[in-house]
Amino acid sequence: MGFIDVIKERARADKKVIVLPETEDRRTYQAAEQILKEGIADLILIGSEEAVKKGSEGLDISGAKVVDPATDPNFGAYVDKLVELRSKKGMTKEQATEILSKQYLYYGVMMVKMGDADGMVSGACHSTADTLRPCLQILKTKPGTKLVSAFFLMVVPDCEYGENGTFVFADSGLEQNPDPEKLANIAISSAESFKLLVQAEPKVAMLSHSTKGSAKHADVDKVVEATKIAKELAPDLMLDGELQLDAAIVPSVGNSKAPGSQVAGQANVLVFPDLDAGNIGYKLVQRLAKAEAYGPVTQGIAKPVNDLSRGCSWEDIVGVVAITAVQCQA
Repeated sequence: MGFIDVIKERARADKKVIVLPETEDRRTYQAAEQILKEGIADLILIGSEEAVKKGSEGLDISGAKVVDPATDPNFGAYVDKLVELRSKKGMTKEQATEILSKQYLYYGVMMVKMGDADGMVSGACHSTADTLRPCLQILKTKPGTKLVSAFFLMVVPDCEYGENGTFVFADSGLEQNPDPEKLANIAISSAESFKLLVQAEPKVAMLSHSTKGSAKHADVDKVVEATKIAKELAPDLMLDGELQLDAAIVPSVGNSKAPGSQVAGQANVLVFPDLDAGNIGYKLVQRLAKAEAYGPVTQGIAKPVNDLSRGCSWEDIVGVVAITAVQCQA
């Protein structure tokens, strides 16, 4: 059984309610049909009955609940709550009404906030910033978490590295140029996410163009400092750095370049020094190795809301919904 099949099975075992707000996109309906068919989650689609009927023509989404803000009896309660949450920022009832009437992403996040849904998946036709803005404004960060970051779950076919070819790549979707403290927190959050989703021991590599002092540069110093901070914050975590990619995942290279390291040669959580490296890295592996890439999956938000790449397929949406459902179970 493949990784995503295991995730789907776990999602089915304790079904959650997931909101899909992007009802202007055909891929949402294609994914919804498959999610309902497989019993992965209960779904809420936001939009008018007419628009949803037109957008889903030829597809069976009869098992989904359609919520139209214009007729939803909860609308008033959502407006009042949004005003309460954003009053210090000057939010008025008129502004909240305007936002929730027209911006379905905000409406979906309010459903999660108010407990009418467990999680949300968006981003097929919205930027990461558009998806995460309402989350940070309404849901806030998870207690004990200093920042929100994002990762891709990579499943590489016929791969002997990582956890049978499964990796977490972080941050590959959100944090542009994290300082050492942020990089350390990304590493710790990513290890927790790996353990939850893959159900295996995380082995975290702090990646660089240098291994154990082989190069001198301020960029290397950042990773060295981040490694030190992460080890202080999570002393029991298997984590090491700075490591080049080959030293991190290839046993023979790890033994040669970083002898004695618990992580070198067997890493399954790869923490990139910045967003450029992380984004380029996951797309290289996705396209050249024909890997399955699920994400960007967010971590650190109080309740699970996940972003999608705008280049995603409907199959990708199905996978991210399954992952989101498992996050909701936790």
